[in-house]
Amino acid sequence: MSGKKRKRQVIRKKLFTKNRLVILNEDSFEEIFSLKLNLMNVFVGLTLISIVMIALTTYIIAFTPLREYIPGYSSSKLKKDAIDNAIKSDSLQKALDENNIYLASIRKVLTGDIEHASLNRDSIIAAEHNDVNVDLTPKEAELKLREQVALEDKYNLFEKAQPKVNLVLFAPAKGHITENYNAKDKHFSVDIMLAANTPVKSVAAGTVLFSDWTPTQGNVIIIRHNDGIISAYKKASSLTKVQGDVVKSGEVIAMAGTSEDADKGAHLQFELWKDGYPINPTQFIDFE
Repeated sequence: MSGKKRKRQVIRKKLFTKNRLVILNEDSFEEIFSLKLNLMNVFVGLTLISIVMIALTTYIIAFTPLREYIPGYSSSKLKKDAIDNAIKSDSLQKALDENNIYLASIRKVLTGDIEHASLNRDSIIAAEHNDVNVDLTPKEAELKLREQVALEDKYNLFEKAQPKVNLVLFAPAKGHITENYNAKDKHFSVDIMLAANTPVKSVAAGTVLFSDWTPTQGNVIIIRHNDGIISAYKKASSLTKVQGDVVKSGEVIAMAGTSEDADKGAHLQFELWKDGYPINPTQFIDFE
């Protein structure tokens, strides 16, 4: 026990034995500065300095922009820009998807290619009576009715459809209708006889999606309106609007002319589409 006690006393003596730190002038040996301290003072001082440095470094990293200069820490501006770019890219993707849908609708307007298989009377009736538990065994009268329906053209749904249009549509031009809308014969337009250079007006406010000459339809202008409505004006002699223009209701967008069909004289082929499918314009517009 005495040996351990002696060691402790030696260690305590070394820790608390005061020493003098003296700074002398090398030439004159004059004392410039002196400081009395022991090992314990040095240990405590270094510990306090270390704690202060750690606390100061933590504060700088956590609460000041100086952390951006430390490797591995990203700039707050870069984070903000990354978030803004992510939001913008998401918005651009949505806009791109919408534009792709409208481009598909334009292709249908120009070519008349419609996915009729997705609209058939049997599928609609089946959807309406899907949850009704009734005897579906066909009777003789029903079999005859089915045969009659099978003989009807699959475009008959378009002819009897009454789509909901929430826009007030004005006539693009007043004239005699030479050929009516007939989905059965894939004639989705209303042909209107007009005098040469008759102004053709937009049926409602909207944005021009297409405005150019086509090999089959001559000068064509297509306008997108609200509520999924698209109007198409074909066989014009000239166009007064270009793609991207915003037009008002009743604004002149083209001039009627003979175009390719010289035997018909000056006329306008007008089409009305909703959600990518043609509808009869005469249901909503008075042309004469």
